[in-house]
Amino acid sequence: MTNRIKVLVVDDDQHITELISLYLNKEGYDTREVYSGRKALEEFSFYSPSIVLLDLMLPEMDGYEVCREIRKISSVPIIMLTAKGETFDKVLGLELGADDYVVKPFDPKELIARIKAVLRRYEKKDNDTGAKQIVYPNLTINQTTHIVLYHGNELELPPKEFELLYFLALHPNQVFTREQLLDKIWDYEYMGDTRTVDVHIKRLREKMPEEDKWSIKTIWGVGYKFDPGTRE
Repeated sequence: MTNRIKVLVVDDDQHITELISLYLNKEGYDTREVYSGRKALEEFSFYSPSIVLLDLMLPEMDGYEVCREIRKISSVPIIMLTAKGETFDKVLGLELGADDYVVKPFDPKELIARIKAVLRRYEKKDNDTGAKQIVYPNLTINQTTHIVLYHGNELELPPKEFELLYFLALHPNQVFTREQLLDKIWDYEYMGDTRTVDVHIKRLREKMPEEDKWSIKTIWGVGYKFDPGTRE
């Protein structure tokens, strides 16, 4: 029982949480149901889930805020849940650290497939045996600690910004399209707006404003690449 994957299901509709738990339990997952944002944060600490299914519209604290608070202490995967017709800024959710989103009503098989895909990606990252630290002048990216040192200062990067920077820096001078970056960073065929990549690149550039030999370059009409300049 202790080896079962634990899923924290957060939704203010008890019928939905029970339905999700029913399907997940049949697949061998252990679940915990909560119905508010504040309760989700409390249960997160005690339950230590392997993944969080997080509704957007919650009492006391909405899904965005819950996601933001979880990301301050953990990189555990988060899948946002949103009802069809609700205003949902996919870019904002992904910027805050969500790994995926699912629109309700959803096919239970699709939800389970999304959960498995996100968990595979998370496990792959944890088990990666490749390079753990990349060093350029005034820039150190440590994959193990998820720490980025820029001109001697530690940058606070959400998980997706970190992974995007690490991936580009790991493949200097290689040009990637926006679609390729979505596939590499989100690890599935993302059915969304490629402006997600543009927003993440813009945020990274804003956080690294100094003139360095290396840079993240826009290749017009194609995508982006990391220009290393002179490697240390």
